[in-house]
Amino acid sequence: MTSAVVVGSGPNGLSAAVVLARAGVDVTVLEAEDEIGGGTRSAELNVPGVLHDICSATHPTGVASPFFQSLDLGRHGLEWLWPEVDAAHPIDGGRAGVMFRDLDRTVEGLGEDGEAWRSLYAPLAAHADELISEIFGPLLHVPKHPILLAGFGLRALQPASWIARRWKTEEARGLFAGLAAHAIHPLHRPTTGGLGLMFGMTSHSYGWPVAKGGSIAIADALAADLLEHGGRIETGHRVTELPEADIVMFDTAPATVLQVAGHRLPGRVRRPLSRWRTGPGVFKVDFAVEGGIPWANEWAARAGTVHLGGTFEQLNAAEREVHAGRMPERPFVLLCQQYLADPGRSVGDVHPVWTYAHVPTGYTGDATEAIIRQVERFAPGFRDRIVAQTTSGPAQLEAHNANYIGGDIGGGANDPWQLVMRPRMSPNPYSLGVKGLFICSASTPPGGGVHGMGGFNAATAALAEL
Repeated sequence: MTSAVVVGSGPNGLSAAVVLARAGVDVTVLEAEDEIGGGTRSAELNVPGVLHDICSATHPTGVASPFFQSLDLGRHGLEWLWPEVDAAHPIDGGRAGVMFRDLDRTVEGLGEDGEAWRSLYAPLAAHADELISEIFGPLLHVPKHPILLAGFGLRALQPASWIARRWKTEEARGLFAGLAAHAIHPLHRPTTGGLGLMFGMTSHSYGWPVAKGGSIAIADALAADLLEHGGRIETGHRVTELPEADIVMFDTAPATVLQVAGHRLPGRVRRPLSRWRTGPGVFKVDFAVEGGIPWANEWAARAGTVHLGGTFEQLNAAEREVHAGRMPERPFVLLCQQYLADPGRSVGDVHPVWTYAHVPTGYTGDATEAIIRQVERFAPGFRDRIVAQTTSGPAQLEAHNANYIGGDIGGGANDPWQLVMRPRMSPNPYSLGVKGLFICSASTPPGGGVHGMGGFNAATAALAEL
């Protein structure tokens, strides 16, 4: 019987294991930490009963994932829940750009810029399934929808600043900036427009849901499917030597692959992995807030995700500072209010609020006050409602997840080359150039996010090799 070892139990590792186990392979998942999940873990961090997500929070790529859709994960307890508002982007003065799952409602709220928003996103949402099937895999492939992919690709290669010129108001431009800022890269750089396009497309086609009971429910559902098909999971097992198996799948950073298996890799694979660059980090603060956040804008109070950075220009200035290795006074802050869709995460009137700020790689300072000031900027009185808080800087994040090198949660810098050639130029970027060795982490296509497609694609390639 063919044997496989998957190193790491993040969503990509578990997805790879599920694909292999369903094909009749004898699969063992080895996880260094004491619990599974990687970026999909959840825990009570500061107030008993108040449930926080450790890393990932909102899951637009999860509900849109072709692989997740192919599994009956609901049978294993996974339930998606949607907030009324997918995302809000406050602007000073109580204004905000607001994105609903309903495109018409979004267009109406954006006023004079509404039709320009529709002209961009309506065609994308109408063909979301076809586009996702193309962009959630390696760049070098024979497309099934070449004209559709070419149209998307020409826009996706543009800087977000170019695309934002189609809108006149600060609300619409800011809303797009918040979507594109998930690249953790200056918005005047090429390819940053691509994430803005993708996240708007997923909103207007699938919405931005959370997992009921915390993001850990995603990992638990995948693990249950794996165990059902004969797979095994061992926690507290840090891999330092190459396991003996017909297939070894690394849901890890390229640096870990080199440490464990570098001596086995051909130079054409080892060289690009050794040149792989990490991106800027994040500084995370999980708040327990009594009574919720007193937003100046009413729609922000109903939004599952809130992007805090002000105008397009202000946000981009902050991202440029981070990219240059300097901590901005007003960093971009991503804030999630998962309890709005999933009230079971709260205790009484005390609610979990998830935040992180973009910070330079390996940042050693404390960004807590900068995050609180950014929230206070758009929600005066927030500070007075904080009951408890738990901070995790880049070093702490890396200590609990070895893939988050220097606080980089995205699997590597999202510059133009690394965004499209992850982790090397090849029609099969998952292969490590040695029979049976593969990488399936966020450092492979389609990149960061909870979607399992890196694991699915890598495991599919491994089965094809067999």
